[in-house]
Amino acid sequence: MPKIAVYGAGSWGSALAVLLAKAGHEVALIGRHADEMEEMKRQRENKRYLPGVALPSGLLPTTDLTLLKAEMVVFSVPSHGVREAACLVRPYLSEGCIVVNTAKGMEEGTHLRLSQVLIEELPNNPVAVLSGPSHAEEVGRDMPTTVVVASEVETAKAVQDMMMTPSFRVYTNPDVIGVELGGALKNVIALCTGIAEGLGFGDNTKAALMTRGLAEIARLGVALGGNPLTFAGLSGVGDLIVTCTSPHSRNRRAGVALGQGKALDTVLREVGMVVEGVRATRIAHNLGIENNIPMPITEQAYKVLFENADAKVAVSDLMLRGKRHELEEVLEMNWLS
Repeated sequence: MPKIAVYGAGSWGSALAVLLAKAGHEVALIGRHADEMEEMKRQRENKRYLPGVALPSGLLPTTDLTLLKAEMVVFSVPSHGVREAACLVRPYLSEGCIVVNTAKGMEEGTHLRLSQVLIEELPNNPVAVLSGPSHAEEVGRDMPTTVVVASEVETAKAVQDMMMTPSFRVYTNPDVIGVELGGALKNVIALCTGIAEGLGFGDNTKAALMTRGLAEIARLGVALGGNPLTFAGLSGVGDLIVTCTSPHSRNRRAGVALGQGKALDTVLREVGMVVEGVRATRIAHNLGIENNIPMPITEQAYKVLFENADAKVAVSDLMLRGKRHELEEVLEMNWLS
């Protein structure tokens, strides 16, 4: 029975630990705070981050880092903490142990994808990326979910074998760049659809933002080396749909509050968990400038978040842009070939 460690006991880490334990694996769920992990051990529930989901008997909540010496370690920490976490766990990992990153973001400052950060810090471990439309609240309750794991082929297949269950279908994809960028950049668009909802706009507006947002994601993603077809898959349009529409989405909820006129600091405090789209907006905005890629939605999101621009004015500026042909991006990226 493969031994698996999940590092990070938030909602997503806990849901994946539950999933893996139900699949018959021996799972260590490793958190930072001894009192919280002891409470989880006693109550068999993560009441703070995943209330109502029972922890199976094969799941051990712990702070013991020696249990990272496993066949597979799942990283479930916010994107800004990935490098620090990798440095912390490095002495405990077995050589060749597969590290699966589940955070959806990029590193500020370096603009590195998170798999690149992990490869830098953990050169003796194969790295895979798990992404796709998958809210912890639903995965923890065995609702049918499909995701994608991206890595070198044999590594991806090994992760697929260990994680796939009757309620959690795992596809493989060798396009690590595209899978990571799709997962990171969709958070920007989810913030925007939330802002539109907070402003009182309807389904037409949200559909427009999602559709043109996907074109924007793919435009930058392909420029950075991703396969255009990946953005039509689970980590692209799939994750975009669920993050822009679900009540579970922190990015959407944060956007709604911003659209209603609340200050960013207040919104982040009220959400109480990491809103990846805020950092992603700043990174995507800078990457668009660096690579000379037009990203009008991201540009307006940046102005609203960091330059105190009026959200209604931002929508007006998007609507009044110069005339375009809808399929220009498609033709430029040879999607029709």
